[in-house]
Amino acid sequence: MTIIITGTSAGIGFTLAEYFGKKGHKVFGLSRKSVESKYFKTIPTDITDNTQVQNAIAEVLKTESRIDVLINNAGMGMVGAVEDSTQEEILKLFNLNLVGSVQMMTGVLPKMREQKMGQIINISSIGSEMGLPFRGFYSASKSALDKVTEAIRYEVSPWNIQVCTLHLGDIKTNIAENRVKTKVSEPYQKTFNKVYSLMNAHVNDGTEPLEVAEYIDQLLAKKSWKAHFYFGKFGQKIGIPLKWILPQNFYENLMRKYNQMD
Repeated sequence: MTIIITGTSAGIGFTLAEYFGKKGHKVFGLSRKSVESKYFKTIPTDITDNTQVQNAIAEVLKTESRIDVLINNAGMGMVGAVEDSTQEEILKLFNLNLVGSVQMMTGVLPKMREQKMGQIINISSIGSEMGLPFRGFYSASKSALDKVTEAIRYEVSPWNIQVCTLHLGDIKTNIAENRVKTKVSEPYQKTFNKVYSLMNAHVNDGTEPLEVAEYIDQLLAKKSWKAHFYFGKFGQKIGIPLKWILPQNFYENLMRKYNQMD
């Protein structure tokens, strides 16, 4: 298969690109930083720039006759209180996590329609299903991508194009180095420090990226997809059905305890 993966300079994206390249697929990694690998080709691309996206897709089609899979992995985290977040920080986050992913889908869909098949995985987060303390805008950006995914599934289904979101729990990567971190004002500082320390501990104890690659490999083999798939440790995944069935105030109290805010 010909597979395009975004955000391949490090972390999950790099692991995915090498994993599928080793399995014999033709893999193109789109990231702002170029990395050397014998298993995939990097096309330096800022996916928030639609001209660069279109040029990258054209580069792929110079050598390949089809595009089978797009994995929208590129994204960033953002931490801080809602009150302290600036317009610039919010727009930067949404421009990558939402707009960039949409531009990538827009880039590959003409070829997928032409070949009457294709698979698109939008990497989301278990945190998109709930407003996480001090990660409100991250949750919101991924939730927005979830809803766009649900909508586009209807629109592209006549061409046998499948689209889903893959909601990940904490994965052991260096995501903390690339987060947007807002200035945290004094009223929130004490609580934020506790939550932020726990947040990083969860990442350090997270699932290995290779396990994500193996799960996606299984997902690509499925004949039909649901809109949403969830992958992560049980303690994080269980938060989703609990939110659906528990009274709101009771659920919020559980989340406070989980985040050690009490």
